[in-house]
Amino acid sequence: MTTYCQYCRDHPEDTFNRNYHDTQYGFPLNDDNLLFERLVFEINQAGLSWVLILKKADHFRKAYHNFEIARVAKYGERDRNRLLADAGIIRNRLKVNAAIINAQRILALQKQFGSFQNWLDAYHPLSKGDWVNLFKKNFIFTGGEIVGEFLLSTGYLPGAHEKTCPTYRTIAALRPAWMRK
Repeated sequence: MTTYCQYCRDHPEDTFNRNYHDTQYGFPLNDDNLLFERLVFEINQAGLSWVLILKKADHFRKAYHNFEIARVAKYGERDRNRLLADAGIIRNRLKVNAAIINAQRILALQKQFGSFQNWLDAYHPLSKGDWVNLFKKNFIFTGGEIVGEFLLSTGYLPGAHEKTCPTYRTIAALRPAWMRK
């Protein structure tokens, strides 16, 4: 029997979450800027609803220059102030600083591993606890929930979808064999 995940069944009228569920959640990403975007989204969701982030996603992309890692890594005080004044995103100093500092740290990982994705791939598979420890060593504002959701949403941890969900089968077909472990 084909049934969507419980979250979709609990929120049948929520088109933002349903679209995210059907087209992004758990889908593997192979672009560092998209991985960085997802990390920033997860950081900004902390303490807030995911649908709020989804509704602000386009404005986040504009405010953060499409999450171009090298560009965000160069943000200075003027950019911080611009972001903190932007009502279209989450105006939280800790979250804005985390985006900038984490962009800088991703640049360092890119130099060492060739890409952020290569860094993630080099450690896959790990348990959630080991991933959290690894992220805490390398990034800021990355607690257990943020790291867990980032990894679920990008396919590095299993469990984004129920096995009876049609999206589960779509994702399974996209995942490289080494990620199916």
